[in-house]
Amino acid sequence: MRQTRAVPVNWNGWSGHTKAHMQRLVEIRSYKLKAGSGARFHNLVVNQSMPLVRAFGMDVVTFGQSMDNPDAYFLVRAYDSLEHRRSSQEAFYSSDAWRNGPRQSIIELIEADWDIVLWLTPAAVDAMRDFRVQAEG
Repeated sequence: MRQTRAVPVNWNGWSGHTKAHMQRLVEIRSYKLKAGSGARFHNLVVNQSMPLVRAFGMDVVTFGQSMDNPDAYFLVRAYDSLEHRRSSQEAFYSSDAWRNGPRQSIIELIEADWDIVLWLTPAAVDAMRDFRVQAEG
């Protein structure tokens, strides 16, 4: 069972800020994929999963393969609160569109996954978005 604890930190790792200073709850999900499955996983995410995730209104900050391992993957999403994260993911992962769509093809390629959830400034979130745009451009 996945356990999540939101920890307020700033970009430099200092944990003294409060939620008022850190306005976006960011989830960084990491995946360890089965050997040799990175390209297939990425194709499924880009062409099937991301359109669904975005249709459900989730704020996808960035996603992709690790720069040092094609069988490691990440997904970064931003939320307003832990409750917003919980309700958004519950709606998405319980939907027929996900369950009858790419779910099985995607989960069979995942060996393990884990989440890090933390508060970041809007500027830090935007910096991650900018990185994605530069990487895709």
